[in-house]
Amino acid sequence: MIVSKQQLHQLIKNKLHHAGLSESHADTVADVLVHADAKGIHSHGAVRVEYYAERISKGGTNTAPNFTYTETGPCSAVFDGDNGAGHVAAKDAMERAIKMAQEKGVAVVGVRRIGHSGALSYFVEQASQAGMVGISLCQSDPMVVPFGGSEVYYGTNPIAFSASGVGDKHITFDMATTIQAWGKVLDARSRHVDIPDTWAVDESGKPTTDPFAVKGLLPIAGPKGYGLMMMVDVLSGILLGLPFGKHVSSMYHDLTQGRELGQLHIVINPAFFTDASLFREHISQAMGELNAIKPAPHVEKVLYPGENSQIEEQRSEKEGIEIVDEIYNYLISDALYNKSYDNKNPFAG
Repeated sequence: MIVSKQQLHQLIKNKLHHAGLSESHADTVADVLVHADAKGIHSHGAVRVEYYAERISKGGTNTAPNFTYTETGPCSAVFDGDNGAGHVAAKDAMERAIKMAQEKGVAVVGVRRIGHSGALSYFVEQASQAGMVGISLCQSDPMVVPFGGSEVYYGTNPIAFSASGVGDKHITFDMATTIQAWGKVLDARSRHVDIPDTWAVDESGKPTTDPFAVKGLLPIAGPKGYGLMMMVDVLSGILLGLPFGKHVSSMYHDLTQGRELGQLHIVINPAFFTDASLFREHISQAMGELNAIKPAPHVEKVLYPGENSQIEEQRSEKEGIEIVDEIYNYLISDALYNKSYDNKNPFAG
């Protein structure tokens, strides 16, 4: 099914508002999800709505959170999300971090006690669109087999970065510290397609191409990815006094309870380090030089980080967004959810 960005946004907003979110919070969550789908990151788009709706309706997402923001130093602050929708808290915290960086050059804002916040690229692009450099990282469910291990411990623990060039172009990357994010497995399940055998392992620890047989994800680059996910866990969990490692709450365990997740935003104002206009010019220069690199065999063009998503977003504006029929039918239905995720083993089919 092909739908416009506006139509998809309204469908998601309606469903989340029906589940119990305020209109303004539902609007923000829909904005983050459509951002992902429009960029072709379907693992963090509409595929998540049914799960969110169930958690909201069962009380696991606080629909009237008391957000608090406390500056703890000249360039640092802690934002407490009171287990509200993570998308809303993370967006609000990034807006405050941008303001702090505009005034003081750098901002480090910890976001604690939130729910799942979606694609991190949304938040770092808030910063780059304001002329800042944005970095964000967050912890997630334990579902990754550490290098050399046979049991899960850390989550996919993503990291994102964005910086603007001249005009509206920007370099962005948003990556899980696993070879693929868990949402990519969910997306493969919804589409009933195989996954590459490098993404995950089955219950015996062997590589699998069956998304329904996945029992653990694999870190990128072996011990290097393992180290990165540890770093993310420390900075978005332990640093904020939150559960860490295998103690992080599962997305699917007891949907009546808040998840207590952590996220860290870092915003840098280029004007405090160099000429801001020159910074953007050099970002654009790097983009152009990357595009001009001679491509490898069977590669049409070298793209700068995030360019593929920007191309997909431009295409979505003109042609609409592809949504699998099952998800579209759910969005237009009256049901809050058709299948329960509550206390479900995340690795179960």
